[in-house]
Amino acid sequence: MKIALLGDVHANLPALEIVLAHARLQNVSAIWNTGDFLGYGAYPNEVVEALQQAGAISILGNYDLKVLRFKGKDKKWQKSKRAEKYIAFQWAHQTLSRKNRRFLKSLPEQRQLDVGGKSALLTHASPESNEEPLAPATPDERLSELGRIAGTDIVVCGHSHQPFARTAGNILFINPGSVGRPDDGDPRTCYAILEAVQADVRVQHYRLEYDLDRAVSAIREYKLPEAFSQMILKGYDLDTVLQESS
Repeated sequence: MKIALLGDVHANLPALEIVLAHARLQNVSAIWNTGDFLGYGAYPNEVVEALQQAGAISILGNYDLKVLRFKGKDKKWQKSKRAEKYIAFQWAHQTLSRKNRRFLKSLPEQRQLDVGGKSALLTHASPESNEEPLAPATPDERLSELGRIAGTDIVVCGHSHQPFARTAGNILFINPGSVGRPDDGDPRTCYAILEAVQADVRVQHYRLEYDLDRAVSAIREYKLPEAFSQMILKGYDLDTVLQESS
């Protein structure tokens, strides 16, 4: 049994299309999405619809939740958030269709699933918080604690945009990395495949080239901040891109 693990698409349709095509060639039987459909990219509706059409089992990410709650927070965030981040939330909220907004509102923040006789928790960040990043450098002690909270054999998470597979306290933690907005200086899209063969579980991460120019051209066509384009081209987060340009 093979399962494609992906997340943090952040409205980057060209990257998602490459990942879905590659996953189909690997004969995956399911797709699990750790959330953050939205943000910074130019294709919020198309990404939501593509993942639905692919039959992905999805949860909400923290960015998705912020976009859905934007209407009640906009005045506060306009004062408290960096201008580029505010624009990203505002544009995604205004662009998202009613149908896709309803779909996202229907999604849970976590799901418990089964794979090859093992239990798995699908969560955006950590089992305790959807804004706690889990990364290769997260201490084993913290992962073991979170594994006890999860109460499953496997934890599949996103949010940090840092791919890894680690075992702590007999719990396998997998982060597939970011499809649409890698933060490690490698602009290629990233996802993982989990393969369960009897009692054996294997994880393979993939970095794939995709049409960066198409993703960037769409951002510029909508006159979104140039920093959003540079994030895609350089493979860095917004803060890093803005620091480099200052």
